[in-house]
Amino acid sequence: MICTFYAHQVGFDRICDCLKKTFPTGKLEQFSEGESNIVVLDINDKLLKIAYRDTANPSFQFSEGDDSPLSKNLRGLYGFVFSLPTINETVKNLFLHKIQTLNCEFTLMEEKEDGVDLRPLIENLALEFDAVLFLQSESSISRAEGPHFLDKNLDLIIDREGNCEIMNLDIVIDAEYFDQTPHQAFTEIQALRKSENEALIEKHEIKVNKNLPCIQSDEATTIRSPKEIAQRVTILAVTNMVAFNHLSGQEAADYLKKHFLWNLVTPKERAFLANTTAASKNQETWRCEAIWTLLWAINKVDNLPFPNELCNLNLVLNENYPLGNKKDPNLYINSILTSKSKAAILDAADLYYRLDWAAVDARIRKETLTSINPGVVYERHYALNWLIGYKGQAWDDVSCDT
Repeated sequence: MICTFYAHQVGFDRICDCLKKTFPTGKLEQFSEGESNIVVLDINDKLLKIAYRDTANPSFQFSEGDDSPLSKNLRGLYGFVFSLPTINETVKNLFLHKIQTLNCEFTLMEEKEDGVDLRPLIENLALEFDAVLFLQSESSISRAEGPHFLDKNLDLIIDREGNCEIMNLDIVIDAEYFDQTPHQAFTEIQALRKSENEALIEKHEIKVNKNLPCIQSDEATTIRSPKEIAQRVTILAVTNMVAFNHLSGQEAADYLKKHFLWNLVTPKERAFLANTTAASKNQETWRCEAIWTLLWAINKVDNLPFPNELCNLNLVLNENYPLGNKKDPNLYINSILTSKSKAAILDAADLYYRLDWAAVDARIRKETLTSINPGVVYERHYALNWLIGYKGQAWDDVSCDT
């Protein structure tokens, strides 16, 4: 192996194009091997091989639901870099942020070490993909001994001793994934929301990632309607009854059909009701936190407390709960006419975005958080992202990117 490239931009075809431009007389062969796309270049009987793979859902930050091998590898890479010493904390933090934006990995290998001059190819690939490079051993482009990382200009980002040759590291995000890159100006409200939540998190002695961007602006956000929130919390309340063994899956389905709510049940919820298991029920009990969050959004519980312990739905007054009055749940749904302000919901969404990052970071580094419950944070983050219409995703598809 010569080196491994990591990049935000994806595209196996772009690698093949670079090979053709750099070695126009070479012969290319392309094929698949497991999860990777492979291209082999034959230059006068000397072989180069590049193995390429990308994440299941390319994005601009780690996606909680993406468990593809590359995504797991990138989280491990983040943990490794985080553990390194450094003489330049700013560049290290930028590098950690850049790692979260990475979507593809490709490794360059050659048959023999005394093969063709690969530096022009490496330079072209690094610039084409705005890549960072990982090297483990001596090569013509090495800048240090042992494992180390280079930027797109082949200058040292960091090595195992913490050395660094650069003063800045660009982080370029494709607008396809996010319409507000780190180089765009955020509104004063967004910046204030970010800084106040960072201060709150620091007050609880939880790690803060200052490089996380602001979440979407007030102007770009449409909060779910009060009725839509009430409908969703009602469906969750019914499935929660099944999770805690107060109803069978069939009884819940019959109840929802009787009250003309079955069309609001998502595909995943229907699958749960059709085949309830001990494991699926246990997973569904976590939706208590989503229920509490949505009740808070429609002013049926007073606050969204700091997520250091589980909520208790038994504390919700009967008249404030979808199934509390034991009457037609549509009476409850139709009674919900108002919700929290857009600003209040975005404040909470921004806070839980940052708390979820801290939870994911701790998990990557195999540390235990005692000041927050990661499960509570995730479920509330999920519900809040649905409330703000994050990426336009339906309930089953909500992603908690960090």
